Amino acid sequence: MLNAVSLARLQDLHPLLSAKIRQLDSILDAEKIAVQVIQGTRSWSAQSILYAQGRTTPGPIVTNAPPGHSWHQFGLAADLCPAVAYGPAGAFVPDWNASHPAWAVMIAKGEALGLYSGSEFCSIKDMPHFQLTGRFPVSPDGEVRQLFLDGGTQAVWEESGLPTS
Repeated sequence: MLNAVSLARLQDLHPLLSAKIRQLDSILDAEKIAVQVIQGTRSWSAQSILYAQGRTTPGPIVTNAPPGHSWHQFGLAADLCPAVAYGPAGAFVPDWNASHPAWAVMIAKGEALGLYSGSEFCSIKDMPHFQLTGRFPVSPDGEVRQLFLDGGTQAVWEESGLPTS
């Protein structure tokens, strides 16, 4: 069952993506796999910091998406992680070992719900990543960025072809 942190992160996502993640959580819960939404909507400045990692700041490169090139900025992507266990006072302890069987189950069940998994990315596999972009391509393009500049997230959602209710 999704914890309060996850539920808060789902609030800024497209309603259909949020619903599918809740459905995925229910499916995984039945299989005794607990997950947490690690990241939902990401600000452009947060994306800039993430993109700089391994390039101009310390750490490994974790994304090839500069700001405006990740669906996180448009509320159409979320990162999920299974739990190793729950720690003191019920704190979520993520399992970042992507070779653990729970990851394969989470990805397969998410894809079965129509979510696109970052495990399908070519250059950097993004195992926690799930997105739902409607008519748009795998990565945001100039059209999406212009829609956002002209009308914000709502304009992107309206043009995605995804139902909002």
